Amino acid sequence: MNPIVSIDDIARAIPSGCRLALPADYAGVAMAVTLPLIRCAPRDLCLVCVPTGGMQVDMLIGAGLVRTIETSAVSLGEAGGAPCFNRAVSLGAIELLDSTCPAVHAGLTAAQKGAPFASMRGLIGTDVLKHRADWRVIDNPFAESPDPVVLVPAIRPDIALLHAPMADREGNVWIGRRRELATMVYASRRAFATVERIVERSLLSDETVAAGVLPALYVEGIALAPRGALPYGLWGEYGTDTAELIRYARAARTGQGFRAYLETAAAECATS
Repeated sequence: MNPIVSIDDIARAIPSGCRLALPADYAGVAMAVTLPLIRCAPRDLCLVCVPTGGMQVDMLIGAGLVRTIETSAVSLGEAGGAPCFNRAVSLGAIELLDSTCPAVHAGLTAAQKGAPFASMRGLIGTDVLKHRADWRVIDNPFAESPDPVVLVPAIRPDIALLHAPMADREGNVWIGRRRELATMVYASRRAFATVERIVERSLLSDETVAAGVLPALYVEGIALAPRGALPYGLWGEYGTDTAELIRYARAARTGQGFRAYLETAAAECATS
């Protein structure tokens, strides 16, 4: 099976009701899929931010595609808060599963290992724990005295979506040191990636890069998308376009402004 697909193919593979895992801003966001996904308009997406969300998450919320979001934060970094996320939460338009970075990673790690849950102590006494009815507190069964621990259920997304520097024609994707992307993909039922370039050599047969490769077994489709993380940066490739993030942040302060930004971005994409 040819693993090389189009960006639109990836967008069409994300159905309504999908539990969709998305990386943090610094870890390879497949921004090139955002507008095509909004065009496809799947409904009731359940986003899992790994472990935080940014502009892509904010745009999907602003487009009305999101029902729930599990995250430790959503922001635009130096550009400020995430306008559509903040507006949706204040209006009760989305369900927020408040979490922490370690809890998100623990839930994904549990799923990766086929375990039903992970146990943590750092959540004891926090307000986050008070608002997560799906987390359980038990006594450590191996302790001789009371020793409460929190059980975080495994997080198993339907689809993981990421952007990476390169892939080969066999479907192997190089993620370098971003091991959280590997955890996200291994925990998910399916995974798709956009990449800066597709190389002719097998990445797994190259000893200099093999340790940082996601094997093709775990990645269902790969699309070529040069500079496909912009306006976010990609490690070793290019930096963040902060001016564009600020332009988005200002536009999305209102629903009207957000819609105008989408129309402009779609027009720019069509002519590029």
